[in-house]
Amino acid sequence: MGVINNTPDSFSGDGLRGDVHEAVRRGLQMFADGADIVDVGGESTRPGAEPVPVEEESRRVIPIIEELSEARPGRVSVDTRRPGVAEAALFAGASMVNDVSGLRDDRMIEVVAEHEAAVVIMHMKGEPRTMQVRPRYRDVIRDISEALEDRIAAAEGLGVNPRKILVDPGIGFGKTLEHNLEILARLREFRALGKPVVIGVSRKSFIGKLTGDPPEKRLGGSLAAALVAMQHGADIVRVHDVPETVRAIRVADAVLGKGWRTERR
Repeated sequence: MGVINNTPDSFSGDGLRGDVHEAVRRGLQMFADGADIVDVGGESTRPGAEPVPVEEESRRVIPIIEELSEARPGRVSVDTRRPGVAEAALFAGASMVNDVSGLRDDRMIEVVAEHEAAVVIMHMKGEPRTMQVRPRYRDVIRDISEALEDRIAAAEGLGVNPRKILVDPGIGFGKTLEHNLEILARLREFRALGKPVVIGVSRKSFIGKLTGDPPEKRLGGSLAAALVAMQHGADIVRVHDVPETVRAIRVADAVLGKGWRTERR
């Protein structure tokens, strides 16, 4: 899953600052480089980020989704926690909603169900503005699993197709460095939820804490974390650096024989 952030304040340094043409070009290149899905977002969810008005978020993402969906039908996701943005994106051609708030809003569940869309339920403790203020867990894997299980039940209860639900434990979203490392080490335990597992480790701050690198220089750490995640049970890795990740996975697959799919599209 390739990442397109059409924001002025992306944590990863790749924000497009409203350049729709460049965003579409970048998304098409991601598909050409081997991405199965391109995930388009218009609101920064970095720690401390302030909310963006729904109208502004929609303005940032809808034109990109329209063009990418026309070129690659069924392969575009919208990264949003707003039901109104999600609905507009699905009407524009998106086929998946990536909700960092984990379907806390029942209206979001209804939108996904009405459009028969796929959905990624991500775990986030708190909200972006406050999520990194001393996050605590009894047992990080058990607590996240229970929260995801609750939202899976809510989604299925309101009509979301069980076969179109994916889960993401939310690396960096209300987690310390130690929490993030434990999630990666025990990632396979989330498969007990019976849903495909998505993981987003690309350029995140825990890599910087381990390597001392700024976001734009975290490629090596991002590749290592993505490969560890896939070996430990991830079905989808959400990345900024698509061609490099695809090549790394091909090499790892040749050694390990996992059958990971990385065909060019």
